[in-house]
Amino acid sequence: MAKILTGLTIAGALAGVMLPGAGMAKVAPPKEKVLASAALMKGDTMPAGLASIVEVKGKLGLKLSLSGLPAGVHAVHLHMRGVCEVPAFTSAGGHLNPAGHQHGRDNPMGAHMGDMPNITVGDDGTANVTLPLDYKADELLTALFDKDGGAVVVHAAPDDYKTDPTGNAGGRIACGAFVRGA
Repeated sequence: MAKILTGLTIAGALAGVMLPGAGMAKVAPPKEKVLASAALMKGDTMPAGLASIVEVKGKLGLKLSLSGLPAGVHAVHLHMRGVCEVPAFTSAGGHLNPAGHQHGRDNPMGAHMGDMPNITVGDDGTANVTLPLDYKADELLTALFDKDGGAVVVHAAPDDYKTDPTGNAGGRIACGAFVRGA
C-alpha cells in the first residue's frame, strides 16, 4: 500500500495535482524596499544595530534590529541632523519636526514627525521591531535628507508621549545617521 500511495503522490505531483500531505506551495512575503538605513552606535562607539526605513505595499516603517542595549522600554525618535558625535549624541539636534508641532504622539496639536512608539529591549539586549511611519515616502525623505541629513536615536528611558519637547525620554544611548538606500 505504501508503494501505491508514493506512486500516486509522485504521479499527482507530476500531473500538477496536490494530494493531501504532498506539500503546499509557499507564498513569498511582500517585497521590502529599503529607502534609507543607519548603522547605530553606542556612546562608547560600539555597534548597536541597524535601522532602515522600509516600504512594503505602499506603507512605510522604521525597521530596527538592535543589540547591546540595556533591557527595558526605550524611546526612539527621528532627529533633525545626520550627525552622531559620541558620547552624548546631542549633535543629532532635536526631533525631526518640519511642521513645527509640539512633542508627543498623544498631543492634540499634532506630533513631531520624529515621534515614534516606544520599543522594548529584551533581557538579551536585543530588539527587532518595525514601527509604523504614517507619512508619504517623498515627504519623509525630503525632511530626512535636507542639507544636514537626519538620524535615529534610542533614548535611555521611555517617551511619555506628552512632555514637550523630548517626551522626558532621558539621555541618548544610541545613534545612527541615515544614508539613502540599504
